[in-house]
Amino acid sequence: MTTDRRQPANERHVRPARTALGASGRRVTVDGVSLAFDEEGTGADVVCLHAIGHGAADFVSLRRRLRERYRVLALDWPGQGTSGDDHVPASAVRYTALLEGFLGATGATRPVLVGNSIGGAAALRYAAEHPDRARALVLENPGGLAATDDRLSRTVLAAMARFFAAGARRAWWFPWAFRAYCRLFVLQRAAALPQRRAIVASAFEIAPVLEQAWRSFATPEADARALVPRITCPVLFAWAARDQFVQLGRSLPAIRQFPNARLEKFPAGHAVHLEMPDAFEALTERFLAEVVPQARSLGPQALRDQG
Repeated sequence: MTTDRRQPANERHVRPARTALGASGRRVTVDGVSLAFDEEGTGADVVCLHAIGHGAADFVSLRRRLRERYRVLALDWPGQGTSGDDHVPASAVRYTALLEGFLGATGATRPVLVGNSIGGAAALRYAAEHPDRARALVLENPGGLAATDDRLSRTVLAAMARFFAAGARRAWWFPWAFRAYCRLFVLQRAAALPQRRAIVASAFEIAPVLEQAWRSFATPEADARALVPRITCPVLFAWAARDQFVQLGRSLPAIRQFPNARLEKFPAGHAVHLEMPDAFEALTERFLAEVVPQARSLGPQALRDQG
């Protein structure tokens, strides 16, 4: 694993649409993959993990709000934002392995992991595999907590994989259909419009990794329900209750099995931190004050003085 602030020469020509979603700061190489990330602040580590097809820019507002009390990192998953491509197909299992390497390369010690969708799935897997290394989790509609082996789930997952495969083939109709998908199902509220536009503009670029991820969701390895009892750290679920794909009702039985968790619901589509940022950030700030003793006992000025 290596750390490099410079962008490799073979990645300096990433098209602007995808770049708009991503990190603009530093880079690390993990298992042969160049991962871009942004970092701000000092203090306990908070690591932000975006949904498939998104990027580190999802968390700009949260980083700015937390940077006076925490060291906040947000990375681009492979093939998204300004990160390089991966030699392994996208999946929560793969992203968990990359997350472990990323945390080691950046020196993030006992972080609070904030994860949306596949980012949340990677966060909960990491916490289950390394219960002594995760301080707490903030999970937004994570995958892996609902059964996917029933007929309806298999049908939906296969249809979505075919949809994104068409995008990977650059079907002429895909950008229009992808725009409708994002507006109706993913980022429904007006606050998310800037990031939704950036995602839509990158439709053809991110379609291949979206296809890979949706195919992975149908595999037995995607089911994380058996891992739940091993996650003993505090967990905050910030659930977008209008989500039609990662449905709260189907995930509730697993959520109730977490030893130390609470659930907050929001009238949003899939990403509360983008659709209702003020409410999400205030909730996350309160949760962090509970689980990070230093942040609870010291104010922003005291932390700046310590630095």
